[in-house]
Amino acid sequence: MELIKQGAEAKIYLAKFEELYFPFNGEKVIIKHRISKRYRIKEIDQKLRKERTVREARILHRAKKFGVNVPYIYEVDLKDMKIVMEFIEGERLKEYLERIPIEERLKFCREIGRQIGKLHEAGIVHGDLTTSNMILRDGKIYLIDFGLAEFDNTLEAQGVDLHLLKRAMESTHYKWFEEGFEAVLEGYVEVRGEEKAQKLKEKIEEIESRGRYVRERKWIK
Repeated sequence: MELIKQGAEAKIYLAKFEELYFPFNGEKVIIKHRISKRYRIKEIDQKLRKERTVREARILHRAKKFGVNVPYIYEVDLKDMKIVMEFIEGERLKEYLERIPIEERLKFCREIGRQIGKLHEAGIVHGDLTTSNMILRDGKIYLIDFGLAEFDNTLEAQGVDLHLLKRAMESTHYKWFEEGFEAVLEGYVEVRGEEKAQKLKEKIEEIESRGRYVRERKWIK
């Protein structure tokens, strides 16, 4: 196994199924291992890791049922707190979008909106929507890294989800993010309809205005 990423909560390994299960010889997989925290009481640590492992697996399963392009889950190990899932081999959208003409960028942004719309229809918010957490494989956009995802169908949570994507696009794709995010919303409308999408747009504006108010208050002080 090869360690490819280490976060605060988990280590991510790239492995081959031949190392694990004979029927899937040679297939690359991702193993997400939620690591123990020494500063937590053992029983609490075990409980939290188990809950988060189960939640992430359930979220991915439900997202898949609603037509969202996410990795398949192959195994959930609640003894060692590991999830074995499909490795999505492709290119990050973060880099790919910067290399293609604007018409193609907007086409992919509309597909991003459709994928997020399906995710929200499933009652799931991703929690870390960025083009770094989107992979292009065989012409399809896959959402990955659901470590911060939650089951939450509230307008507030969905608004925050899209607001975070807008801010991420503004930072990463600042030259064209306004057109890009508008295309994301167009794709979102296709899945969720005008009424729900309009409420989300209003919620995003409200969240942005709250952020401006906080910044202005800090500046006055």
